Amino acid sequence: MANQVEQTLIEPLFDSLQKERFVTLATVDFETKAPNVSAISWILAKDSSHIYFAVDNRSRIVTNIQNHSGVVINIIANESCYSISGSASVKQERLEGVPLKLALIEVNITEVRDVMFYGSKIAAEPVYEKTYDPTAAAKLDKQVMDAMRHV
Repeated sequence: MANQVEQTLIEPLFDSLQKERFVTLATVDFETKAPNVSAISWILAKDSSHIYFAVDNRSRIVTNIQNHSGVVINIIANESCYSISGSASVKQERLEGVPLKLALIEVNITEVRDVMFYGSKIAAEPVYEKTYDPTAAAKLDKQVMDAMRHV
């Protein structure tokens, strides 16, 4: 049902954010002040009020958040499309236990909004494939997700 607004994650969204998945992230660009949208996959709901995600610590996403904390995460789950708004900050400049230089970002959720247009539902969630060595990808994904769980 469209246009539902919550202050925390509903259970199906929390459950959906317990594993790596495709989401988009909107930040405010530090140079242009315009919206900047990126696709990310290393994301984890720590609890119903906080989301962690990991990105390369040289990413424009990190610089944008350091200059303007407002973010929106867009997720397709639970047969709908949700906009999760909040205030983001760099929790760790380098996520421990991971071979890449990844920053850990924490989002304090302020609003969760069902933004699906009226009279419709999502029939299939987005699917993606890693384009490099599947064994290496699976190992790295596990390392990143485990590291975020243990912060």
